[in-house]
Amino acid sequence: MAISNAMAVTISTPENSITTPGRRSFVKYRELGVTEATQGRMRAQVMHCDPGSQQPTGWHFHLCDMQFLYMTSGWLDLEIEGKGLVRFKKGDSVLLPGGTVHQEVNYSDDMQLVEVSVPAAMGTQRCDPPPGALELASKP
Repeated sequence: MAISNAMAVTISTPENSITTPGRRSFVKYRELGVTEATQGRMRAQVMHCDPGSQQPTGWHFHLCDMQFLYMTSGWLDLEIEGKGLVRFKKGDSVLLPGGTVHQEVNYSDDMQLVEVSVPAAMGTQRCDPPPGALELASKP
């Protein structure tokens, strides 16, 4: 049974992928070709931060259906509304439904993760800290 889904096979290697601008100036985003292959239904990128640029991102949420993160190296401290401060390390993952209020608080110099978002076009909306947020983590 053939299903027409207007998607294409895409293969990404470090040699054939490109680094694209993204939401944060201190983050490098390696595009994996999924956005084009799915006609914008999904995006997949490898992200890593400039060493020594650790800073809280401030409270925000994303305008999307979902955002999925999978840690491939290092660690990331993420504060999530209703969950508190969570340290994600190599092999950990988190699914954030669209609209989930959160902030990246800190990360290791060797932090790298794979981010998948549905749809590919994912907006970011800044917001106030949720009730019970850590005061220290909420400072820009």
